[in-house]
Amino acid sequence: MDKQMTAKAHPLTAMPDGKRATSYDVARFAGVSQSAVSRCFKPGASISAKTRVKVEQAAATLGYQPNAIARGLISGRSNIVAVLITELTNLNYPQVLSKLHRKFSECDIRILLFTLDNESDVDTVLDKVWQYQVDGIIAAAQFTEAQINACKERAIPLVFYNRIYPQSTVSSVCCDHREGERALVEGLLNQGRRAFAVMSGPVDSAVSAARTQGAVDRLKGSATHIVELEGDYSYWLACSLTRQMMTHGEFKPDAFVCTNDIMAMGCLDTLRTEYQVAVPSDIAVVGFDGVEAATWLNYDLTTVVQPLERMVQAAVNMLLERIDAPELPAEKRLFSGDIRQGSSAVLL
Repeated sequence: MDKQMTAKAHPLTAMPDGKRATSYDVARFAGVSQSAVSRCFKPGASISAKTRVKVEQAAATLGYQPNAIARGLISGRSNIVAVLITELTNLNYPQVLSKLHRKFSECDIRILLFTLDNESDVDTVLDKVWQYQVDGIIAAAQFTEAQINACKERAIPLVFYNRIYPQSTVSSVCCDHREGERALVEGLLNQGRRAFAVMSGPVDSAVSAARTQGAVDRLKGSATHIVELEGDYSYWLACSLTRQMMTHGEFKPDAFVCTNDIMAMGCLDTLRTEYQVAVPSDIAVVGFDGVEAATWLNYDLTTVVQPLERMVQAAVNMLLERIDAPELPAEKRLFSGDIRQGSSAVLL
């Protein structure tokens, strides 16, 4: 009896140096079957309270951790999903990633993050994604039909975040970018604004294209002057474009429509600091996204706030459903954003 107690008190002395404890080591130490150890560490599996206590105590003593990769080999799943985003995105994406991580973790699934310098770099990233045998992909980047088909050929479910593919049989979750931008412009027109500078995002961004088109379509026939400025979603280029418009533009705008909040912040800082413009009485500025910094006192942006929690939950649910049932048809969900009235523009 004393020998048994001693062995249990110092189990690691009986194992070779550097050896990791396995489920079989835990089973022998706890006096249970290896399948009981597996059930103990499998969420939702049936196991008695007494056996669970034995296994958990043995695992703690031996320093045992379940091997997620080994479990994946047995189940035929990696329990990993790939998330693709671009570098030139809005500041919402750290929040989106945090929400995705939390919701997938609740299902014992991990995220493998891939970042792209540009949306045109998808092919390069996909070559890396295939190597990890992921169970599914959530993409906040633009895919070609060939890239979408490559996922289908490998039986990897794909859900697009903040992208809509009306011509494709692929699932997507998206904020209504066109309608959100149209609503902002409508409010500015109702306030009497007639000279507009519309600041777009990267040329290869589908989100920027939708927002810019929403603004321009509403302005046609209503505004006296319209100019489109090609931005890249960055603060510093927005400062430069605002400077260019104010110094060398064909007209002086009374409204800047920026297709993300970061550019709106650069625009605001430049107008106030370098040109002493009174905002919004002289020039109104609006953004899009609803990032946290947009609420800071120095900015207090009028912007469209995306319903991140609902969009992320929808994307996660869609992907998990299609991992479990690949035959499910594509689903598309479009969410309306809410206009946040700040002090950078008063909408009527």
